[in-house]
Amino acid sequence: MELILKKDIKGLGYKNDLVDVKPGYGRNFLIPQGYAMMATPSNVKQRDENTRQAAHKAEKVKQDAQALADAIGAVKLTIPAKAGESGKIFGAVTPNQIADALKAKGHDVDRKQISINGEVKTLGDYTAEIDLHKDVKKEIAFEVVSE
Repeated sequence: MELILKKDIKGLGYKNDLVDVKPGYGRNFLIPQGYAMMATPSNVKQRDENTRQAAHKAEKVKQDAQALADAIGAVKLTIPAKAGESGKIFGAVTPNQIADALKAKGHDVDRKQISINGEVKTLGDYTAEIDLHKDVKKEIAFEVVSE
């Protein structure tokens, strides 16, 4: 079943992408939630026209995302966490904590754009990926230290 996405969906695609999904997933989840619409010829034509008109706006958004990625650059974040004697932390480091640390450094990034590579349950160095735009992704290093 072909659908046109109305919103960015992690692991599936970005807004206005034409995706092929299983019929049950499309009919029972994506369409009722307002995340997608059927890819009828008229909807595809309308999507193409909207994409064409929004091309210059999209380029501006991409440039802003690239500027933010360059500004973040090689920023090394330090995330404080309560830890036991063995170095195991209580709980886990979440994208919220990384977003807060970035905000403290002057970079406003939404927590939904951050994905952590693996689980962070011990003290040490880790990486996370920030998805700023369809074409702009930035890896950022962070260190988990004991409070």
